[in-house]
Amino acid sequence: MMRFLTVAAMSVAAGAASAQAPEGWIFSFDGAYLNQDSSDTNGGGSFSADRVYSRVGAFKRNPGGISYGVSATFGQSDYDFSGMPALWDKVDERSVTVSLAGRTANGMRWFVAPSVRSRYASGASASDGRSAGLFAGVSWEVGDNLVIGPAFGAFEGLGGDDYDAFPALLLDWEFANRWSLSTGPTLGASQGPGLSLRYDVSDTWGLTLSARQETNRFALAGGNVGQDKSVPVVMSLSYDPNPGMSFVVFAGAEVDGSLAVENATGATLSKQSYDTAPLMGVAFSLSF
Repeated sequence: MMRFLTVAAMSVAAGAASAQAPEGWIFSFDGAYLNQDSSDTNGGGSFSADRVYSRVGAFKRNPGGISYGVSATFGQSDYDFSGMPALWDKVDERSVTVSLAGRTANGMRWFVAPSVRSRYASGASASDGRSAGLFAGVSWEVGDNLVIGPAFGAFEGLGGDDYDAFPALLLDWEFANRWSLSTGPTLGASQGPGLSLRYDVSDTWGLTLSARQETNRFALAGGNVGQDKSVPVVMSLSYDPNPGMSFVVFAGAEVDGSLAVENATGATLSKQSYDTAPLMGVAFSLSF
């Protein structure tokens, strides 16, 4: 669920890097752990979840032409249901993303990132939860402190969903000294860009408030589909000793959450909301 290094996040970062950084390869390794504390459901019972994720990637920066890269993400969410039938157990996630990025003569930045991913619970196979999709966007520099532009994503759906298409805004805005507002990876949440407000306490420490609406769907045994939907709101403290290294601790809550099970045609078999769920975790990012 906490796919904080998403197609969108990687692609946006790649597009910016290709325009600003020297030519050459950059390799990255990222990881995170999140604990979602026990939360009661309106159907009776409660559940909690532990999530771990990692990503490895390589990106070739070419400021004078097309930059390109590839990354692989691995994750697992371990649900623990109490006082109610278990809707599912472990949910695995695997994805491979190829990214292309560049800049036109008039200064427009662009990126395209096709990917193949699979999300599936215990009892289902990786092929049951496999889908392919694309995320792409363009942006422009507006003055010295603002980069903005539109983006669009489309992925094959699971179960009764033929496809999942969504618009997005690419934003990187330094609106005041030490303050910035951006879309991109938001630790403690998932599913593409969220909105993050950051304050740079110093050259190496930062505070960030992030939020997004997320919907996670995955294959279940018997052709069914599970869904965990919520709005994570997270405060994080980051330590960035150099441009290629970042360590983060974060805490927050999943609000307006719901769990659902659908059959292969999209009919709802069960659905229940859950109370605000506290969450906390740690993450790191290394590049060289």
